[in-house]
Parts: sequence; C-alpha cells; structure tokens
Amino acid sequence: MPVFNGEQFLGEALTSVFAQDYAPIEVLVVNDGSTDRSGEIARSFSDLHYFEQENQGAGAARNVAVAHATGEYIAFVDADDLVPPSKLTLQVRHLEEHPDIACVFGRQHWMQEPPGAVRDQVWGDLDGIPLVSMVIRRQILLELGEFRPEVAPHEDMDMVIRLRAAGHKQFVLPDVVLHRRYHGGNVYAGQRLDPIPFSSLKAKLDAERARRGTTS
Repeated sequence: MPVFNGEQFLGEALTSVFAQDYAPIEVLVVNDGSTDRSGEIARSFSDLHYFEQENQGAGAARNVAVAHATGEYIAFVDADDLVPPSKLTLQVRHLEEHPDIACVFGRQHWMQEPPGAVRDQVWGDLDGIPLVSMVIRRQILLELGEFRPEVAPHEDMDMVIRLRAAGHKQFVLPDVVLHRRYHGGNVYAGQRLDPIPFSSLKAKLDAERARRGTTS
C-alpha cells in the first residue's frame, strides 16, 4: 500500500486489509514522503512492515513493497480505498485452481460516484475494471520488472500492457473485491489524464511481433 498524505482514510483502509478472512498475509506500507500523520497512523498497526521514501509517486512506492515482499502472491490496495474480507480468499483461490492464470482482477463498488465516469461495456461497472484490484503471482511480477514511475499516472496500465505483451493470461472475477472512494483528490477518478505513453504501446507491439517472428 503506497500512501502520500493519506491520513484521512489510511486507518480505515488498513483495518479492512487486516480484516481479510485469508491467512497468512503480509502487509507492507510505503510512505511516499507524506507530510501529514500518515506515518504515525501506519506505525500504529503493529503487524505491518513500514517503509519511508522521498516523494516519488505510487509506482516507485509499490516497487519498494514488491522488493521486500516474501509471499507467493502480490495484491495492491490504495490508501483511500477499502477491501471486503473475502478479497484475497476469492482471488487466491482462483489462482491456485488455475495455474495457467497469472493475474486475477475483480469488480469494484464506488462508495461515492465519481463525476464523468462511464460504465464498462462488458461488466457495466462505473469506470470499468480497476487495475488496482489485481492479485498477481509474485514470480510473474518479478519477471515483468518494476512499475515505471516515468509513465505516471499510468503505471498500472503500463504493467497490464506488459503482462499481456508477455502472453500471460488474466481473469476477471464477477465478485466485488474493491470499494473505491471518490473524494476529489483521486489520481484517476474524475481526472483528465494524458493518453497512455507511446512507449508502453510500442513495447506491446514489439513483443507481439517478436512472437510472430516479424519486424514490421
């Protein structure tokens, strides 16, 4: 869980993580240069691993957590969201029952509807399937490489593009695994974002061409 000045919601987010009915879990929080009480709040939870860095963005913070994680699976949670108790049980169960699947996503529920959000054409969810809902095999994530802070705020999408370019299978559960909170300061929801970086799309095309044995 990366956090930057998230004192308002961090305690609730962590409480929901520790309420998981799946065990054992390892919780890692990376304080991305917060100037509020985020560090104090995180450290008040005795059963987590806490790290600090200068402000470098969520992607860089996630890289720190992944580097220190020891579990077989990696899940991400934002400091202003909540997760239902069954999240890990549902997603890890699917990964264990389907060894050919690299990553499992799930559906989201908005606690406050973000302005301008559109519904996904397949699932009908506002703002589509959340990338942060993923639970991914740690070894696959290590093979793909780190999140790329230079493509912020598209680090998540860039990772999914690389996942697909490498030929890894993904699956979307029909279950809600994330409760999203819109509060006006969200990086994605309700914000106008620049297009996906060309470098991400080019890497995907290059990988596809390499698999086909073509160069153009």
